[in-house]
Amino acid sequence: MSVDLIRFIIFAAVLIGLVAIALTSKTFRPYIRKAPLVAFLLGISSGFPLTLLVATMTFWLAKVGIDTATIGFAVALGIPYTIKFLWAPLVDKLHLPFLTKTFGQRRGWLFFIQALLFVSVWQLGASNPQPGQLGTFAIWALITAFLSATQDIVIDAYRIEILDEEEFAHGTATNQFGYRTGNLIAGAGTIYFASAEGLGLGWATAYGLTAFCIIPAIIGALWIGPGRFVDRFEHVSGMKPGQWLTEAVVNPFREFLTRHGAFIILGFVLVYKVGDAMGQAMLSPMIVDLGFADLDYISANKLWGFGALIVGSALGAPFILWLGMGRALLISGLMMMFSNTMFMILAATGNNYWMLVAAIVTENMTSGIGLTVFTTYLSGLSSIAYTATQFALLSSFAGVGRTFMAGPAGIIAEKVGWVGFWGFTVVAAIPGMILLWVLWSKGYVVQNIRQTEGVDEKALKEPVGGLRIAGFLLVVVGLVGLLLSQPLELASNITAIFAAVLVVGGLLAWKGKPAKAA
Repeated sequence: MSVDLIRFIIFAAVLIGLVAIALTSKTFRPYIRKAPLVAFLLGISSGFPLTLLVATMTFWLAKVGIDTATIGFAVALGIPYTIKFLWAPLVDKLHLPFLTKTFGQRRGWLFFIQALLFVSVWQLGASNPQPGQLGTFAIWALITAFLSATQDIVIDAYRIEILDEEEFAHGTATNQFGYRTGNLIAGAGTIYFASAEGLGLGWATAYGLTAFCIIPAIIGALWIGPGRFVDRFEHVSGMKPGQWLTEAVVNPFREFLTRHGAFIILGFVLVYKVGDAMGQAMLSPMIVDLGFADLDYISANKLWGFGALIVGSALGAPFILWLGMGRALLISGLMMMFSNTMFMILAATGNNYWMLVAAIVTENMTSGIGLTVFTTYLSGLSSIAYTATQFALLSSFAGVGRTFMAGPAGIIAEKVGWVGFWGFTVVAAIPGMILLWVLWSKGYVVQNIRQTEGVDEKALKEPVGGLRIAGFLLVVVGLVGLLLSQPLELASNITAIFAAVLVVGGLLAWKGKPAKAA
C-alpha cells in the first residue's frame, strides 16, 4: 500500500470522524453547515493547480528525461502566488461584462478565471514536453500559474464573504481540508491516471481529467449565492478613471494603514510564525544528520505527521470559539513554541524513532491549530469592501516572515548545533508574542473573529496627497522585492535595500489621524 493511499485513508477517516462528531457536539456542528461545506468545495478547486504545477509536473518532467537543472525552472511558477496582491485590486473592483451583473462580483470572476484555467491545464497536459522542446510547455505552465494564483485571490475573498461569524473558523478549516483534498487529487491522483502502473491514460488525458477539479467550486458558488461583497460605487454612474483607481488601488492600502495599530499589526503578521518557519526549514536536514532511515522518516512525517496536522486543523475552529481570537492566537503561539522544544529533546536523544514520532506529531498538531487560527485572524482583518486586495496583501506579508526572515536558519544550525538551533527557534518566536501582547493590551485585537466591521467613509474622503501615494507605491515595491529575493536569489544587499524601501514607504503612507479600529 503506497504512502499516498495511506494518507488519503487517514484524511478520509478524519473527515468522517469530524462529521460524526459534528452530529453530536455543538462546537463541531458548524462543520456540516452550508457555508463551511461550500468552503470545502472551494478549497478543492483552489488546491489542485499548485500541486499539478510543482510536484506532479516535476515528476512528469523527470520521467521523460528532462535534466534536474532544467526542472528547476518550476521555482519561477511560485512567483505569481507570491505577488498576486498586485492584481488583486482588479478582482476586487473591475466589473466583468455580463458575468458580474448575472452572478455578482466574486462568482463572475470565479467562473471567468476557471474557464481559462480549465483550458490552460488541458493545453499544459497536451504540450508534450521533451528534452530541448520545453518552450510551449513552459508558456502554458506560466499561464496556468498566473490563472491559479488569480483563482486563489477570488476564492479567498469569496470564502471570507460567505461565512457568518459563528462558522468563520470552521469554514477556514474546511477550506484547508478541501485544499489538501485538491493536493491529493492533483498529486497521487494525476500520477495514477497517467502511469502505466495505474490506469495508463497518459499525461495529456491525466491532466485533462484533473482540470475538472474546477467543478466543486462551481457547484459551491451556485449553491451558496453571491456572498457579502460590498461595492461602494455600485450606484455611481460615470465614475472618472482617477476615482476608480483611487478606490481600487489606493483605498485598500489607505483603509488598512490608517487603522489604529496598523503597523504593529503588520509587524505581528510578519514575525508571528518565524520560529515555526525556521524549524520547518531545517527539520529534514536534521533528520538526515541524525541518521534516521528513509522509511522511518516517511512513516513519522508523511503518515503520523499528516494525520496530526489534519486533526490539529480541525481542532483550530472550536479552539477559537472556546478561547476567543486574542487568547487563541496567544495559546496557539505558545503551543508552537513548545513543539520546538520537543525537537530539542530529539536532537539531544539522537536516533530514536518514537521520539521522532512524538516530536513530529506534536509539531504538526500545534501547527494545524496555529494555521487555522492565524488564517482566520488574517481573514478577519480584511474589510469586506476590499477583501481580495487586503487578504492577498496580508498573506504576502506573512509569506515574507516564512521565507525571507527564516533564511538564516541553516547558518544558525551550523554555528550552534541542533540543540542550540531549536532553542533559538523558541527565542525567535518571542517577538511575535510580545507584539501580540501589545496589540491585545491596546485593544487592537478583539475577541470576535472579524477584526473590522466596515469602512470609515470619512477617513477615505480625506485628500490622499502625493506623499501618501508615493508611500503606497514604495510599500508595494519593497514588498515585491522581498518576496522575490529568495526565488530570484537576489544579493543580500539588494534585499536589504528592498526592506528599507518597504519601511520608508510605510512611514510615508501612514499620514494623518488613523481611523478607529473596530
